[in-house]
Amino acid sequence: MFRCFNLLLLFCLVSYSGTPSIPVKEKKGGIATLSCEVDGKDIIDINLIRMSKNISVCQTEKCSGRIFKNRVCDVVIKDLRFSDAGKYILRFVYKNYPGKTYHLQIHDEVSVKIGEELKLNVLLPNADKVEKNSSGELREVWKRGHGVWSERLSDTDGNLTIKEFTANDAGAYRVLDSEREILITVTVTESSTESKGKWDDTKQHTVEHWIVPTVVCSGILVLAVIVIPVIIWKHQHISHEDNKEPPEVLGNL
Repeated sequence: MFRCFNLLLLFCLVSYSGTPSIPVKEKKGGIATLSCEVDGKDIIDINLIRMSKNISVCQTEKCSGRIFKNRVCDVVIKDLRFSDAGKYILRFVYKNYPGKTYHLQIHDEVSVKIGEELKLNVLLPNADKVEKNSSGELREVWKRGHGVWSERLSDTDGNLTIKEFTANDAGAYRVLDSEREILITVTVTESSTESKGKWDDTKQHTVEHWIVPTVVCSGILVLAVIVIPVIIWKHQHISHEDNKEPPEVLGNL
């Protein structure tokens, strides 16, 4: 029986090799839906095949797996990872319906500071090459069987790594399979430096510390200009009244 199942998978791959695939583009961490677009309610089972292997599909969204059936025969993949990228074949028994072939592409955006390490987990088993697109110019940076094309790059444990990121490393990195179909696209941009942020915070705190005492001192000065002359005038007026002799005394003299 196991042998018959392998023959069935092989038949599926041969049958779909010349069938155009439906592109499905989603962001890493998002949700992809492989829609069957069939209204029949008598579909007993569905098969999802990828890289000659049958993938288990949960019957409801409440199951613990990331791949489950939705509606009649739609297949949903949630919490997308780079490793999910590639070609899928969706088959089911319904009035000789041939099924569909999908090509799932996953994209992501990464912001890196100058001097930091950039690690992209994009070297999938079905990846054939990695190209960098910068200002419309494509440049191959990695190829299966050859490795990296620069001393600043390394490929270990499925990661394409740049040890010290520079502004020239910014751009769109895309991973292609042997048929030149895009599997992954990662747009890498340069982020502001940490020291600059600290300088801005320090500057802001400095301004705040300068403004508050200035306002307080200004208020005290204004009060002093208004209140002190009044106090002096009152003091002088009281002294002048004290120096005058009472009228009764002058009359007695």
